[in-house]
Amino acid sequence: MATVASKLYSDDVSLLVLLLDTNPLFWSNTSTTFSQFLSHVLAFLNAVLGLNQLNRVVLIATGYCSCDYIYDSSLTLSGNSESGRTGMPALFGSLLEKLEDFIVKDEELIKEQEHDERIASSLLSGSLSMALCYIQRVFRSGHLHPQPRILCLQGSPDGPEQYVAVMNSIFSAQRLMVPIDSCYIGTQNSAFLQQASYITGGVHHAPKQLDGLFQFLTTIFATDLHTRSFVQLPKPVGVDFRASCFCHKKTIDMGYVCSVCLSIFCEHHKKCSTCGSVFGQSKLDGASTVSDKKRKAPDS
Repeated sequence: MATVASKLYSDDVSLLVLLLDTNPLFWSNTSTTFSQFLSHVLAFLNAVLGLNQLNRVVLIATGYCSCDYIYDSSLTLSGNSESGRTGMPALFGSLLEKLEDFIVKDEELIKEQEHDERIASSLLSGSLSMALCYIQRVFRSGHLHPQPRILCLQGSPDGPEQYVAVMNSIFSAQRLMVPIDSCYIGTQNSAFLQQASYITGGVHHAPKQLDGLFQFLTTIFATDLHTRSFVQLPKPVGVDFRASCFCHKKTIDMGYVCSVCLSIFCEHHKKCSTCGSVFGQSKLDGASTVSDKKRKAPDS
């Protein structure tokens, strides 16, 4: 397999992997309906495919309990070329059917779970892993391929219990040189997505109004990686580098960091739950600012 550095890219051809937040717990508490939001997204996907006939789009639905591949334009377009079907309704007909089935199954899984006080976050870590797996498969298909990037359309709040898995995915994308763009449509910004875009060299934006979502998507996120060097895109301002502790899965400003594996804890422990190291007072970076520590991918 060729290394990432030896890959040959087409300058203006993009592979866009879109992670779509379908969490029903989030959309039931917003002023904008999911159908209105989806209309902006479908128009954006159609615009991306229209910019270059070689562009590819992959859609991954991110639910509360599950995530799944919903749409792959390379498969759909090949099928449409054979049958002679063209146009946006034909291209996205199967997408809407699969998306509806996914949402119904995800809601059934939610009803089966016990109600607790956990944050109603979506399964971002799972969808990021699936996106990276798809891109890795494209890498192995040959030397010449579209430039891959990931776009997260997220509205649900961050799930602190997913911190390790999300950070592992972020550092994997950085190693593969795959930028993670993020458009956060919730009320409070996402520390996960801010860090993902900052670390991988992507673009993060949180629009104030969803009425003009299509305009934000096309002007900011439709540009390919080659064109971004010529346009003015939003710059990261005030990135939230707070981490989640490994013991209680809470977002913290100050905490204890294991000097062996860099696991983070909100309170003193005698033994590291990650690597098993026995803590002495000299082995703990007590009351350290977590965001000031050297960023490294967690091992678990």
